[in-house]
Amino acid sequence: MEAAELRSKSSKDLVEQLLALRREQFNLRVQQATGQQARPDQVARVRRDIARVKTVLREQELRTKKAGAGA
Repeated sequence: MEAAELRSKSSKDLVEQLLALRREQFNLRVQQATGQQARPDQVARVRRDIARVKTVLREQELRTKKAGAGA
């Protein structure tokens, strides 16, 4: 997932995607704790994806605040 494709989504879609990524992160942690995890690199990938989504959400939030203050 790239930040450019995230920027084209609405904030509602991003929040839904963030929730899905958090669920996936939880499931991966459970798998890791029980020793069932197939690919250890998935944990880092999901963490980075969560950070990307949160960054884009924050950018959108700041953009709307700046637009509201400029009006």
